[in-house]
Amino acid sequence: MIGKPAPDFTAETESGTVSLSDFRGKKLVLYFYPKDDTPGCTLEARGFRDHHDEFVARNAVVLGVSKDTLKKHGSWKAKECLPFSLVADDGTLCEKYGAWRTKKLYGREYMGIARITVVIDENGVVAHAIDPVKANGHAEQILALL
Repeated sequence: MIGKPAPDFTAETESGTVSLSDFRGKKLVLYFYPKDDTPGCTLEARGFRDHHDEFVARNAVVLGVSKDTLKKHGSWKAKECLPFSLVADDGTLCEKYGAWRTKKLYGREYMGIARITVVIDENGVVAHAIDPVKANGHAEQILALL
């Protein structure tokens, strides 16, 4: 995936419809996470929130992606004062970027969203792919790559 054109997409956020082409000329940090308002996902989102100005200074836009609803995204975004949009994915975006996969918990296998991050450059090319992601310190890790 690295060095190749990023898979095209159009998706719904709590702020409206976005497409990959909307971000030409900017870096796009597309971070996939399992579920709104859970401990690990909140820790990760707060990192992106707390460093938001640094992302903006590096000409980067952050988009969080999960399969939660627009309503749930809106509530969580307001609760955590998140300054970036959250994509309510129907599964298409997760599949295109390899985030939808078999996971294991307590010996049980199930399909779910893997915590991964893809950084797309100003020309729409995948510059970095972090897989797996550790929620704590992840925003700083991405900033170091920009």
